[in-house]
Amino acid sequence: MARVSNRLTAMMVQKLKEKGRYGDGDGLYLQVGPTGRKSWLFRYTRHGKAREMGLGALNAMSLADARGAAASARHMLAIGVDPLEARTTERERQRAEACSGITFSECAAAYIEANKSGWRSEKHAAQWSSTIKTYVEPVLGNLPVQAIDLNRIMEVLQPIWTTKTETASRLRGRIETILDWAAVQKYRPAENPARWKGYLDKLLPPPSKVQKAQHHPALPYMEIGTFMMALRQQDGNAARALELTILTAARTSEALNAQWDEFDLDAKVWNIPGVRMKAGNDHRIPLSNAGMTVLTKMAEVRQGTFVFPGRKKGQPLSNMTLLQLLKRMGRADITTHGFRSTFRDWISERTNFSNEVAEMALAHTIDNRVEAAYRRGDLLDKRRELMEKWGAFCSAPA
Repeated sequence: MARVSNRLTAMMVQKLKEKGRYGDGDGLYLQVGPTGRKSWLFRYTRHGKAREMGLGALNAMSLADARGAAASARHMLAIGVDPLEARTTERERQRAEACSGITFSECAAAYIEANKSGWRSEKHAAQWSSTIKTYVEPVLGNLPVQAIDLNRIMEVLQPIWTTKTETASRLRGRIETILDWAAVQKYRPAENPARWKGYLDKLLPPPSKVQKAQHHPALPYMEIGTFMMALRQQDGNAARALELTILTAARTSEALNAQWDEFDLDAKVWNIPGVRMKAGNDHRIPLSNAGMTVLTKMAEVRQGTFVFPGRKKGQPLSNMTLLQLLKRMGRADITTHGFRSTFRDWISERTNFSNEVAEMALAHTIDNRVEAAYRRGDLLDKRRELMEKWGAFCSAPA
């Protein structure tokens, strides 16, 4: 019996409303959905398995167009080609062709824009952009991201691996992240030539063996009393900011960005939110009498939300302000961060406080996961005693 084709007419196609499939013959069907939406479907059998291939919506493809598309699909089957697989391959080819023009710089900019809102600060985003622009873009910037291979990555990293090891190591991680993002976006293969294990570790020495850790120059703890005496003779917000930084053993950014609503002056506690901490966890610092004296002075000249406001309205002091202060005091040989080392040395040499109390006072992350899991409190009472003794030691003559 001859197969019947061309069963449908243009008028029938327009009038059909009821949900279902209506055959035109030779595998072509009009499909009417629950909402009345109409589309074309081609059904066929390939290696004994039934397959369905959507051809498009009725509003974009007429009956004649659908018959032409079905005829083309039947021709492919006749010559041994699966029309559905052929269409998928062609779409992938077109996508790859469209993506071939996506450059590394464009991917980097898109990644930074998409993720910067989740980073700790604008400074972190600026560091990403700056390092990419300085070290990566001259080599990879205009290259299609799918063309970047291990040799290209080595062109970026090898010249600075032994001279700027820390920068190079961070840069490698950033390149790896951007290439992973590009792979997820289907702009390049999943293989990542910027990955350390199994790739660059075979070509570059480990950062730890290239360059020893560079510690911040620190003041010997026996000199802290003399230094604090000179510091208290300095006027201005920068001097008081440095004084509080030393008395609380806080990191520079934590002190400079301190806001009045973080302080419970009645309880003598500074509550720093996790978003401002290096490890991302909330941190409480008990305030000594010396620390409270600094805050009392700043409260008398309070100008806004920041405890140590800068020259620009609504902005805190910058790191450079403290560096300039140290230079004016003739102490360009030390850094603000180095006072944390001074504090740590003093604990070890002159007190009986445990290592646990010292590390908690410095808000250091616990590397041992088991220990971290069992630690619940923050030893506030013990740290209050510690900070009071530190404040008194800072005020004592040498």
